Amino acid sequence: MKTLLNTLTACAWLTCACAAQAASTTELTVGGSITPMACTPVLSAGGLVDFGKISQKDLNQATGTRLPLKSLTLTVSCNAPGRFALRMRDNRDGTAHVNSEIYYGLGLDSAGNKLGVYSVSFDPKQTVADTLPVTYGTESTTGGVAWRTSNSNPIDIGSRSLLGFTDLAGSTAGPSAIQNLTSTLTLEAVINAKQNLDLSVETPMDGSATLEVVYL
Repeated sequence: MKTLLNTLTACAWLTCACAAQAASTTELTVGGSITPMACTPVLSAGGLVDFGKISQKDLNQATGTRLPLKSLTLTVSCNAPGRFALRMRDNRDGTAHVNSEIYYGLGLDSAGNKLGVYSVSFDPKQTVADTLPVTYGTESTTGGVAWRTSNSNPIDIGSRSLLGFTDLAGSTAGPSAIQNLTSTLTLEAVINAKQNLDLSVETPMDGSATLEVVYL
């Protein structure tokens, strides 16, 4: 799993000048800002999760097979306190056999069948932000326009949602300004039902995603 060190979010919008009579021109305005804030995310073990070799005889014939949970530690270090959120992009997009933004693909078998999925969850109870005594998780499905009420429940990171942390319980204000964050991630993988796969040859699990810091 790779990490994306810096992102720049820019926005563009078209403004149409309306007058009493139709105008023959239109104006394009490009906006955004460049922030001095810079954060570096790092995953333990180089972001590698290895399940080793799994015998096809140990897979369920007609239902998915859940593999043992794996844990990684994420640290995010910033040059100053600031508001940011996390988002994950599937580098194997289109290979997940479950259609949901929280499931990421494990690649294809030799016949082109979808091998399986994995999800990654953050637990606010296992998250430390600066010297804050308690950390709560919050989520936005609107690109940061609105935020879900912060709480201490584990959150699966999605490819189309923003995940952030705050020291305020029950808040809808979004993430707090944080400089250093450490969190334990739990990865859960599920192999597709054996009847849906071609396992006549050794098949590598090929999951890959990019964890991205989004500046707010």
